[in-house]
Amino acid sequence: MPISNFYFLDGFPWQVPSRYQGEVTIFQLDKVRIPTHIVTGENDVRILVAHSYALERALYSLGVPHKLIVFPNEGHNIDRNPWHEKIKLREELKWLHKYGHVYASTCEEALISLDNSKRMNL
Repeated sequence: MPISNFYFLDGFPWQVPSRYQGEVTIFQLDKVRIPTHIVTGENDVRILVAHSYALERALYSLGVPHKLIVFPNEGHNIDRNPWHEKIKLREELKWLHKYGHVYASTCEEALISLDNSKRMNL
């Protein structure tokens, strides 16, 4: 947690635990029912991969449908390996098709569009 949160939450967790329990997401996870798709880079410095694993374990224990994808050697933007971007998009579209009621044709069109734009940039 960034040190700046100390100022926004009026103190450190050990000083004002009730303030953190009211604001920090991990204390609210029992309310989550929406299928959750988590994508992270192994080297993400903004959202540590350990936090993604903790979220995944919490969703599992709550019985919430979820999927965690961790891309190796990637940071927050998942932009170091072009294949990772394609895999990320493919998996997100599959997730939306399954849980977001997005039609397969829309997903296929998006993938074709991504393929074409990548070819033009090569």
